[in-house]
Amino acid sequence: MPAASREASALAALDTVLDPELDEPITDLGFVRSVTLTPDGALTVRLRLPTSFCSPNFAYLMASDAKDALTALDWTREVVVQLDDHHDSDLINRGLAADAGYRGTFGAEAEKDLEALRLTFRRKAHAAAMERALTLLLRERPDLAEEDLHAVVLGDLPDAVATRALLRRRAALGLGVAPTEPALVQEDGSRVPPGDIPLRLRFARAVRVSIDGNAHFCRGLLRTRYPHSAADPSKESVS
Repeated sequence: MPAASREASALAALDTVLDPELDEPITDLGFVRSVTLTPDGALTVRLRLPTSFCSPNFAYLMASDAKDALTALDWTREVVVQLDDHHDSDLINRGLAADAGYRGTFGAEAEKDLEALRLTFRRKAHAAAMERALTLLLRERPDLAEEDLHAVVLGDLPDAVATRALLRRRAALGLGVAPTEPALVQEDGSRVPPGDIPLRLRFARAVRVSIDGNAHFCRGLLRTRYPHSAADPSKESVS
C-alpha cells in the first residue's frame, strides 16, 4: 500500500477514537501530534493534550483506544503510541508499550475498571445526543410540546446529523435503534414516564452544555499550549 494511502488509513482509524469526556474524535480536537510511517509497516503516533495535568485515566483511555484502532489495520506490523508532555507520560507510555492494560499500568491507583469508566462517559454522550436530537425536533415541530415527547419514537426524528449521532450513541450502549423505539429514554433504555420528562430533559441539557463548553475550553487551551495545533498532524514537526 502506498505511503499516502497508509497515512490516510491511519488517520481514518484515529478518527474513530473519541475523547471520553468531550465525545469528539481526537483528530478533530487536535490531539494527534504526528504520524510517522516506515516502509515496512511500522507506525508511530504521538498524542498531545491541552494541559500536562489532564486526567490520567482519560489520557490512558484515548492512547489505548488509538493503539487498538491502529493495530486493527491489516497493514500495520508494529504500532507505537506515545503521549507527550503529560505528567504521567512515562508511566502511560511504558504501560502501552508493554500492553499492560489499565490496571497493569496504574496499579493500585486504578480505582475503577476501564470499561466502567468508558460506560460512564458513553451514557453522558448519549444523554447529550438525545437532547440535541429532541431539541431539533421541537424546533421543527412547533405543534409538539415537551410532554408530547413521551410518545416520540426514533422514526419521528428528523433525518439529520443529530439523529445519526444519537443512533450511534445508542448502539454503543446496546440500546435499541429501530424506528419504533422510544426516543426519550432513561439510562436502561426504558421510556421516560410523562411526569419525569421535564427533569430528564433538564439533566440531558445540562450534560450537553457541559460537554460543549468543555470542548470549546480545551480547544482554546490546546491552541495556547501548541500554537500550530490546527496543522495537519502528518506534517507537523515534533519539537
